[in-house]
Amino acid sequence: MLNAMKLSAILTPLSDHNLRIASQVGYTDVVATFPGYNRDDLFRLCDRIDSFGLKLSVIERLVPHNKLVHRLPGWEEQLDGYKTLIGNMGAVGVSTLCYNWMPSDDWCRTSVDTHERGGALVTAFDIDKFENKPSVVTPADALWKNLEEFLQEVVPVAENAGVALAIHPDDPPMSPVLGQPQIVTSSQSLARVAGLVKSQANGICLCQGSLASAGEDVVTAIHKLAPHIKFVHFRNVVGTVPRFRESFQDNGDIDMVAAMQAYHDIGFTGPIRPDHVPTLDGETNEHPGYETGGRLYAAGYMLGLMQAVQKKT
Repeated sequence: MLNAMKLSAILTPLSDHNLRIASQVGYTDVVATFPGYNRDDLFRLCDRIDSFGLKLSVIERLVPHNKLVHRLPGWEEQLDGYKTLIGNMGAVGVSTLCYNWMPSDDWCRTSVDTHERGGALVTAFDIDKFENKPSVVTPADALWKNLEEFLQEVVPVAENAGVALAIHPDDPPMSPVLGQPQIVTSSQSLARVAGLVKSQANGICLCQGSLASAGEDVVTAIHKLAPHIKFVHFRNVVGTVPRFRESFQDNGDIDMVAAMQAYHDIGFTGPIRPDHVPTLDGETNEHPGYETGGRLYAAGYMLGLMQAVQKKT
């Protein structure tokens, strides 16, 4: 094995064609979106992915949680849903659950067709063009309280299941956004989350693009947060909040060589995936940031970096 990190891909769609190509270009692991709460369905998904020589190692995105974040009616059902999902993951051997505490429910952009190198399309954010005003505003102290109580409930379940929780930073990483505070916008706040309930099961997703667009040095953040990193989004960006855009992995503000070296130096052995890749010529851009072409390019680039840092030792 050239590197202990697990090169992972989220595939849109999760078709046999894309699974076969992912295996061919060097991915070893798959990241799937919320599969529902039925354990048998998750078993079947794992078996299907296994049949292509890949392993389902992470569940992330689209897990219902907005009521939990804002403590709205129905939050107890969403909490029970998390516990069920984590238990199912442990039973089938899916090791990592990436979640977020974004008041807007998921990452937000104001453009999905900004031009990058060669006319490739990327997503971008400009606060002056952002119009998604929140329907409910929850104060920052309440967001922290709700998050701590959530972790107090689910971390023991994750420990018993052998599943690692990995919180993703808010994206865009700024506060407030149109009057709504956000609390997970920096390496400092990620460390605070890890300290709310101290456990090996309570970790973070090191999303490079989020931290870089917040104005942080990614390499410094990797070393600072090393004990808590369970999952990595190997993403590059140009600019910082309140205005930034995505880029190819090799074409943004982050020193990606130094970042990969840092993961190697801290002994990171978890899943690492390219995130928010450009849409290439001929692709529909139906799934901005999640089309296949840029992900294939990223695989070669990332494997090259992995080999390079491994060779240096």
